[in-house]
Amino acid sequence: MAGPSDPGVPAARWKRHIVRQLRQRDRTQKALFLELVPAYNRLLEKAELLAQFSEKLQPEPTDVTRALHQGGWEEESGPDSDGVPSPAALRVKWQEEEEGLRLVCGEMAYQVVEKSAALGTLESQLEERQSRLAALEARVAQLQEAREKQEGQVDARRALNAAQRAAYEALRVHVGHQEAALRRLEEEARDLLDRLVRRKARAAAERNLRNERRERKFFYPRAKQARVSQELKKAAKRTVSISESPDTLGDGIREEADTLALAAEPAFLESEAGEKWKRPFRSASATSLTLSRCVDVVKGLLDFKKRRGHSVGGAPEQRYQSIPVCVAARLPTRAQDVLDAHLSEVNAVRFGPSSSLLATGGADRLILLWNIVGGRLEANQTLEGAGGSITSVDFDPSGSQVLAATYNKAAQLWKVGEAQSKETLSGHTDKVTAAKFKLTMHQAVTGSRDRTVKEWDLGRAYCSRTINVLSYCNDVVCGDHVIISGHNDQKIRFWDSRGPRCTQVIPVQGRVTSLSLSHDQLHLLSCSRDDTLKVIDLRVSNVRQVFRADGFRCGSDWTKAVFSPDRSYALAGSWDGALYIWDVDTGKLESSLRGPHCAAVNAVAWCYSGSHVVSVDQARKVVLWH
Repeated sequence: MAGPSDPGVPAARWKRHIVRQLRQRDRTQKALFLELVPAYNRLLEKAELLAQFSEKLQPEPTDVTRALHQGGWEEESGPDSDGVPSPAALRVKWQEEEEGLRLVCGEMAYQVVEKSAALGTLESQLEERQSRLAALEARVAQLQEAREKQEGQVDARRALNAAQRAAYEALRVHVGHQEAALRRLEEEARDLLDRLVRRKARAAAERNLRNERRERKFFYPRAKQARVSQELKKAAKRTVSISESPDTLGDGIREEADTLALAAEPAFLESEAGEKWKRPFRSASATSLTLSRCVDVVKGLLDFKKRRGHSVGGAPEQRYQSIPVCVAARLPTRAQDVLDAHLSEVNAVRFGPSSSLLATGGADRLILLWNIVGGRLEANQTLEGAGGSITSVDFDPSGSQVLAATYNKAAQLWKVGEAQSKETLSGHTDKVTAAKFKLTMHQAVTGSRDRTVKEWDLGRAYCSRTINVLSYCNDVVCGDHVIISGHNDQKIRFWDSRGPRCTQVIPVQGRVTSLSLSHDQLHLLSCSRDDTLKVIDLRVSNVRQVFRADGFRCGSDWTKAVFSPDRSYALAGSWDGALYIWDVDTGKLESSLRGPHCAAVNAVAWCYSGSHVVSVDQARKVVLWH
């Protein structure tokens, strides 16, 4: 029971509790003795009645003596003539009633004992419950104090959050103003740069024109002009290829470059003075090399040789490999070589421009370079130093550099022939899922799950622009003046590479896992998690074909699909290790290849010559198909 000395209990509460307990005990005892009182009253009444009868029937001494002398017949005599019972009968009746009252008193005493025992049990239970109630009340008081303290902390946190929210809004507004100012400055700098380039190009064209006129006037007779014209015609019929080393460019190529540069018309020199280097494998056929195209290729080589010193490492040499041209791609039919190449799953694969060099990247943080010799994969080099799992790899147009995206929130750049990473492009806040070179070797684009796409100046390892793309970016591809990104919100977005605006959004079904741009930049292939491939005609910005197949399923969020070099076929790997090939024009499933892979195929690559296909899977395998 709670007393006045118990802490935490008010004085009035324990007094009321004692009063309630006393009242409860009074009611219990009253209920036990209510039955005894009537019986006791009846017993008193009968005792008084017997006492009266005894007084009336008390015999006088003479009567007693007489009765003793008379004998026992009077004992059995009936009542007197006046109706009064005999003393013997009254004594018997009194004894019977006394016995009955004794029995009743015994039963009531037994009940009193039982009730007392039950009352003791109930009192012990009541004391136990009262102790538990006191403990619970003390616990409730503690919890109330803790609750009040927590409410105070919540109020303080709310006030702090409100202050931080206000500060964040102020910072966001300030950042918006700063970004607007930065965009204005970038636009002004871009305009100034364009004006400077145009002025330099104009001055160079004028200087070349004057030099050419002077040389033509004093040093080149008509016979030599005719010979130059014949050389130009012969050059128009030949396919120009770029050798692997700048020192092996042969005298014939240099003579052709000199004669083509000297024999070109002044108008042509003026229009082409400021033209930048473009990828020489843009064409899909060797028959497209006309006279002007031949001159463009040689001029691009010469212009690029002048700019070789602006590479990432400032190295004076850059290797250019011969670039095969695909007229018609051949469908792969069988696996020529199967290797357990990496220590864990392989996520990315890419052919170099020469189609004889291959790069694979995996979750073991390694990039392996392979040579294709006689239908076999021969290990060339291991590129180390990646900070995380490799998600994509890409070669630059010359095939001398490798760019890789990693899970370490960065992209890294290697030079072929050097094992350690040369540059690290850091700035993303989440996993980098794609890293691609633009049409020159000095610029790159990366996409990340931090909802941004970044453009990089590789000459300075500097982020030149950041584009907020509104959703997780799973892959990017680059065109002449556009950057295309595929996203987790089932949309493909087109960004103007000369400005920060989004020019177009194409919704698709399913999360986009990969993008592939055809060489003519007229069609885009997307792979989605709805287990379909879609061909988008960029001329009308509409889905042209949707490819499906029984059994084809995307194995992951980074499953890659590619075009064939001539854009006739679409290739993708499935979750069950099979390769599926569709005809782009008809949408028909041409073939499905099975066998070497026993796990989901993550990525595929089709070489530029169209003769080989390579696939990689989650079970560390690299398979060369022919």
